[in-house]
Amino acid sequence: KEDKLGIRASSTCEITMNDVVVSESDILGEYGKGYKYAIEILNEGRIGIGAQMVGLSQGTFDNTIPYLNQRKQFGHALSSFQGMQFDYAYLATEIMAARLLVYNAARLKDAGKPFIMEASMAKLYSSKVAERVSSKCVEMLGGVGFTKDFPAEKFFRDCKIGQIYEGTTNIQLQTIAKHVQNMYPS
Repeated sequence: KEDKLGIRASSTCEITMNDVVVSESDILGEYGKGYKYAIEILNEGRIGIGAQMVGLSQGTFDNTIPYLNQRKQFGHALSSFQGMQFDYAYLATEIMAARLLVYNAARLKDAGKPFIMEASMAKLYSSKVAERVSSKCVEMLGGVGFTKDFPAEKFFRDCKIGQIYEGTTNIQLQTIAKHVQNMYPS
């Protein structure tokens, strides 16, 4: 079992298979199409990762704002200070934008329409939003945000994987660029 930075509730371990032979009757799908199947699953999975990152962002936000409403500085709730308001207004906007990108990719997939670029956009953007939201929430919480008494530190650790699995950030950018190029042939 790996000792990971985040998503610690999900076990990750190495599996090694040597000299494995699979009979033709036990092959899932069509012989020689494994890579194609894997890529299709990754493309679909990017929508799920996007949704996971939106949920992580929303969870961090939902656990931060009540504290900002309750915590007082100079006789006023932290949430009442204009600088803090600008921060959480921007985070709320980013979370909504990420959610809509995920919804759009899922809508296209469910409708049987091309969705690969949109799934990559959803995963790319929502994973970046999760990192920004969780980092900013830790910051807005101050010292308690850095403790395990509040869930913000866990969300902060958990969000990084969103930029790695189901294709790294650079893979998403490459996929999006390829689709954009195809939209504007030379």
